[in-house]
Amino acid sequence: MSPFTSDFSGPLSAKMRVLMLGVALQAACAVFANSLKANVGADTPWTTYEAEAMRTTGAVLGPRYDPYQVETESSGQKCVSLKATQYVEFTAAAGANALVVRYSLPDAPGGGGATSNIELSINGKPVRSLVVTSRYSWLYGNYPFTNNPADGKPRNFYDEVRVKGLAIAAGDVVRLAKGGSDALPCLIDLVDLEAAPPPLAAPATSISVLDFGATGNGVTDDTDALLRCVAAARSQGKIVWVPAGEYRLTHDIVLLSSTTIQGAGMWHTTFIGDPELYSDAARRVRFKLKGSDIHLAEFSIVGKLSYRNDSEPNDGIVGAGCADSSITRVWIEHTKTGTWIYNGSNLRITGCRYRNLLADGVNLCVGTYDTVIENCSTRGTGDDCFAIWPAASDQGFVGKGHKPGNNIIRRCTGQLPYLANGGAIYGGESNRIEDCLFTDITAGCGILISTTFPTSDETLKIDNNFSGDTVVQNCRLLRCGGYDHDWAWRGSLQVCLDHRSISGLTIRQVDIRDSFSDGISIVTPPNRNGHPSLLHTLLENVAVSGYGIGTPSRYGLIIGRNAAGGLALVGSRVGDIRNDSPFFSIQRN
Repeated sequence: MSPFTSDFSGPLSAKMRVLMLGVALQAACAVFANSLKANVGADTPWTTYEAEAMRTTGAVLGPRYDPYQVETESSGQKCVSLKATQYVEFTAAAGANALVVRYSLPDAPGGGGATSNIELSINGKPVRSLVVTSRYSWLYGNYPFTNNPADGKPRNFYDEVRVKGLAIAAGDVVRLAKGGSDALPCLIDLVDLEAAPPPLAAPATSISVLDFGATGNGVTDDTDALLRCVAAARSQGKIVWVPAGEYRLTHDIVLLSSTTIQGAGMWHTTFIGDPELYSDAARRVRFKLKGSDIHLAEFSIVGKLSYRNDSEPNDGIVGAGCADSSITRVWIEHTKTGTWIYNGSNLRITGCRYRNLLADGVNLCVGTYDTVIENCSTRGTGDDCFAIWPAASDQGFVGKGHKPGNNIIRRCTGQLPYLANGGAIYGGESNRIEDCLFTDITAGCGILISTTFPTSDETLKIDNNFSGDTVVQNCRLLRCGGYDHDWAWRGSLQVCLDHRSISGLTIRQVDIRDSFSDGISIVTPPNRNGHPSLLHTLLENVAVSGYGIGTPSRYGLIIGRNAAGGLALVGSRVGDIRNDSPFFSIQRN
């Protein structure tokens, strides 16, 4: 048999005939893919107001779809530019007490960022002067990027400022005006209004970090006080209570088994980094989970990282061999990654927000299995919003003899990463992405299934390539498939047969709209040894509408010339199909 031969290239096996018959009968009775279940994507207790839809004295920019353009990196590929005293304003549809502004301020000529102000008023009355900075945005050059404007190829244009304690009623007019004495223009992409809940009360069985010397004033170093409180609470079987405030941390918080830390809510309890120390990778805000029965809830982390260096460890929340634990309603900004699980089992990551990071939002890496990411949202990440990557390593492995897999990315929303993809699976056994919404993925795919990254090691006798049933179902991809710096234009949904074959993939009930390039692409880079193939793959009730809006001559489904194997296409409407490979077959209905 030729190494390029697909299971679908000739007569179907008895097993596949039965499968296809059952699928065809189901498809005949099914509601088509563009009627997804109502609960696609994460809960959003905020209302988003797009700047280009507001009343403004500024200039509306966009749409644009080219790489390295601020319009491309904007929601809907449009934004508004404000010069001195110019404004955007809108009428609040509902009451709110908290606000987030996504903005872009120019970098300093030599890098390092600049600072300015946005003046917030409600019904014509000045309320707050918002300090905005570009210190944590603007990257340049080739991956993993620099902070030097001379390297060109700019990206990561945006940052966000959040404000609480406001009083906005339905019908109020909210205005944002460019303030400050500088001549810097400020771009506004969007505004979120939210009715943030009041601070939570202390749990009944808890001890407070304030009793161990923490101040929560954002100035003094509260690291040792937190560590002492953690040790005491763990010995007494109690919860660590962190009341509302800002707690400055300057080195690792290592959490062993049977530890719970709870704050007063993600709007109220914040752990912040020290900007003077943050260039030292050992002095960052990092919660490291090492054990079982560890639970983090109801707080935010605001780091002070302004560059990416992949040889440095991740900050934020790190799972370094953890099990039976949870991360619930945590908001993370300005760290390298939001949550990186090197090894974990039976974890639940729920209701979290990841914003303005240097790398991934959440990555389930190495030996992680039986873990769920649910009802989480990302915006402005510097790599995959959500990823599953079973890299081959035995470091800290909590499940020796247990194959990584059975992980789920469920009911999540990913928006506007300035590198990579919305949801990505790079191997493992029976992983799933379901009920998710990915929008404005302008530098990669909405969903990527790929063998690009290594998942095997002969010396360690580890092979974590795809196995079992990998499933993508009930997802919507809106304005995805942008320009990747290494791969050029990617499809909104792409299967990349890079170094290994992929078998057992089901993609069902997926709605793909307004792709920048192709709707679905199956690709293999040239000169790959072993001729990786796509086998036992089904596309069922998949809808593609609108593609090539950013680059011409694109297709609803395209098979690259080096791809091998095949797929079954059932009950789907994908538009124009192009198959450039003599080694790939498409079985229809």
